[in-house]
Amino acid sequence: MILRKRFSKNLSEAACKYASSIDFDKRLYSYDIAGSIAHTRMMAKQGIIPPEDAEKIISGLTSIRKEIEQGKFSFKEELEDIHINIESRLTEMIGDTAGKLHTARSRNDQIALDMRLFTREAIINTVQNITKCQQAIITLAEKNRDVVIPGYTHLQRAQPVLLAHHLLAYYEMLKRDKERFQDCLKRTSILPLGSGALAGVPYPVDREYVAHELNFTDITNNSIDAVSDRDFVIEYEAAASLTMLHLSRLAEEFIIWSSTEFNFIEIDDAFTTSSSIMPQKKNPDIAELMRGKTGRVYGHLLGLLTTMKGLPLSYDRDLQEDKEGLFDTVDTLLSTLEVASGMIATTIVNKDGIQNTISKGYLLATDVADYLVNKGLPFRKAHGIVSKIVNYAIEQKLTLEQIPLNDYQKFCPLFQNDIYAVTPEYSLNARNIIGGTAPEQVARALAKAKKETINAERKQ
Repeated sequence: MILRKRFSKNLSEAACKYASSIDFDKRLYSYDIAGSIAHTRMMAKQGIIPPEDAEKIISGLTSIRKEIEQGKFSFKEELEDIHINIESRLTEMIGDTAGKLHTARSRNDQIALDMRLFTREAIINTVQNITKCQQAIITLAEKNRDVVIPGYTHLQRAQPVLLAHHLLAYYEMLKRDKERFQDCLKRTSILPLGSGALAGVPYPVDREYVAHELNFTDITNNSIDAVSDRDFVIEYEAAASLTMLHLSRLAEEFIIWSSTEFNFIEIDDAFTTSSSIMPQKKNPDIAELMRGKTGRVYGHLLGLLTTMKGLPLSYDRDLQEDKEGLFDTVDTLLSTLEVASGMIATTIVNKDGIQNTISKGYLLATDVADYLVNKGLPFRKAHGIVSKIVNYAIEQKLTLEQIPLNDYQKFCPLFQNDIYAVTPEYSLNARNIIGGTAPEQVARALAKAKKETINAERKQ
């Protein structure tokens, strides 16, 4: 091991394995090298190291990056982490000059930088993938913009709504998710390098220069906070947890809707599996995995919150535990968004199957009550009358449309022939307010959503 000069013996083999992070933090190599190159350029500019040494260091780091990308780099567990692995290889290549790379910095602010660079890129990729998922939702909604489905509360049929209106609810959820990630980006894109181990560095560093080189929008104001802050990781994982929650809810609905009992949709074969013993089965396994993987993302968030809650300032080795959870969260979320987009885009809506449910469940009961309200009756009284009418219809095995007018009038004399104009289409059109399920409002919502995603793509 390196960095053991103060001690009379090396770490035990078990302790070395326990402390090593190279198995997972080698994923940070490109960020580590990018940060080191920017740091080296700054030191040469500031006269901290000679320009010729900077050229040798940058050339060596560039070669190491190529070695890693080509699979020729040998990562060594005994060198602990990505920083020392790279610096050790750089020493092999250019000699003692490599030791000048670590001037004016510590592994504490170095890893803080790497994690910010990684998280920043993850946020950008996440926002792009959310936009793609939103586009898939918009496309499915547009293809089926005239399809009426039962809206549900308590998983009981409630009122008729447009399928497009229902789907756009998920668009809105993902819109909020995207805004959360974009807001997280503001607090992630802040340069910690120059904070040293915890107190800053005794060299004339130009932090603004490094921030510009690495496209950071700001620099940290407190060196102690800079090396110990992992709020940006927690924020990413919190935003990811909410996004997974929303995708899980969508997956649950697709699972339910694709069942024989509902028969609203058919999920494409590319996103389903068969049974090993039951040949008739078409299982929504991908949707189920979307639902199942949500828990692991929650777990990573809770794990890091628990790790951070008792740490004194400034840096503690516990912070090594921030990486695996973040990496897995990013991988899980991005892959879930990818398969969700594909599943949504290829799903077929079974219009006939949906139509069979519209006449069941007394979906227009609220509209019948509103009919009486428009005739001058207080809503609560109208609600009570219609409750009795529904009970009567159930006993007689009639739909609301099948109840004769004279029977309606036994419950309330305000009923007239125009009660039969209360249809699903009437119900939809009556809700012509911003945010409502009326076709006019849904058309506007679709147009707005399309414009938002087009603008988002241009910005990306």
